[in-house]
Amino acid sequence: MNIEKKQCRIEKDSLGKVDVPMGAYYGVQTVRALENFPISGIRPHPVFTRSMVYVKRAATKVNSELGCLGDEKSKAIIKAADRIIAGEFQDQFVVDVYQAGAGTSYNMNVNEVIANIAIESLGGDKGDYSIIHPNDHVNFGQSTNDVFPTTMRIAALSLLKELFPVVSGLADALNEKAEEFDSVIKSGRTHLQDAAPIKFSQEFSGYASAVSKALEKTRSASDALKELGIGGTAVGTGLNTHPDYAQKIISELEKITGLDVRAASNCFEAMQSNAPVTEVSGAVKVLATELIRIANDLRLLSSGPKTGLAEITLPAVQPGSSIMPGKVNPVMAEMLNMVCFSIIGNDLTITMASQAGQFELNVMMPVMQYKLLDSVSILTNALKVFTDKCVRGIMVNEERCYQYATGSMAIVTALNPYIGYSKAAEAAKESLSTGKSIKEIILEKKLMSEEKLDELLSPISMTKPGFISK
Repeated sequence: MNIEKKQCRIEKDSLGKVDVPMGAYYGVQTVRALENFPISGIRPHPVFTRSMVYVKRAATKVNSELGCLGDEKSKAIIKAADRIIAGEFQDQFVVDVYQAGAGTSYNMNVNEVIANIAIESLGGDKGDYSIIHPNDHVNFGQSTNDVFPTTMRIAALSLLKELFPVVSGLADALNEKAEEFDSVIKSGRTHLQDAAPIKFSQEFSGYASAVSKALEKTRSASDALKELGIGGTAVGTGLNTHPDYAQKIISELEKITGLDVRAASNCFEAMQSNAPVTEVSGAVKVLATELIRIANDLRLLSSGPKTGLAEITLPAVQPGSSIMPGKVNPVMAEMLNMVCFSIIGNDLTITMASQAGQFELNVMMPVMQYKLLDSVSILTNALKVFTDKCVRGIMVNEERCYQYATGSMAIVTALNPYIGYSKAAEAAKESLSTGKSIKEIILEKKLMSEEKLDELLSPISMTKPGFISK
């Protein structure tokens, strides 16, 4: 950072003196991080910042109640935290998501901003840490090593609360379409080849069920995030904390976040392992893979409109080509694919970062929190518009679907119990080579009466279990 001296205040840490922009609420360690990590230009998600400030606020309140932190300082820190939680000072959280291992730089960014806001509220000048110190007061009884994983879990739980109803809304929309299309018969497809007839409602009910099951798996996985290792400080032993601190801060966090959090059953495990984060990421990845499959089906079903399947029409939301007039593309499904591809990539990063922990700490948490929160956030936003701008407006081409269903050679499958698989296969082969319908061929060979044949080849009868007695 190149800053004119006259625009700066001087702060110092254990490594020496550093120029800090006069108007900045962050301090020396944040400036060092800005100089050391000009990597992506991406800052942590606002929910992550707010979640860490929740931890700072809760820690200060508990330490004050336990007599570990003076009343005046505690009130000033809590007031500063409340201002940040309310949305102020967001431009002061500037550390890149790719930063020092474990997130020490970001923890100190938050500590310094809270300290300087509190200092000003007490009539002091920014940087006068004799009034309130980022480490000694704001970070009292804490370590990055327990604050960061706790923050990561609270932030993820907060964003997942927003994702769950959106996923449920997609499942509902798919079920509504299933009901709407219940009377429409179409050709099933396996191996991308003609298969036995199916109702559109059956196909869409399968989509809805897949989404609902993936949602429940994600909900189940998220429960492990509720275990917090806060109070473990540096290595899990609780060094430099009051004996009652750990349990009290959990209660305070539960109160101010509205989340059903609980103390970790083993603080050492909670700091060593990020398995809960990996598990949630994996569940979100499973949901993403199901969504890719469904989006791809919608793209195929709507392909055309003249040279593709054209069984459905997706809502037109924008022109599809800069050169071909009138072209409309399945852009919402394409967008969802790209989001889900990113989620799969994020999950791989999280998996690699999770296994990279050593001994008492996993230092790869900054990239883990970034990737997990990114996955949940972009999926939430994507599904909102995909549901509203795509799924809810799907229209079906009933005539086209019926033609496919009745014209498919696969309808001969219904004749297996009556003429046998071999004769049915011969009829299908002849139909393909001659262009004659299955019905014509069966009647020509006198394998069955026309009345019985019409009964068996009724498309609707093929969409449910059973067969007609001979």
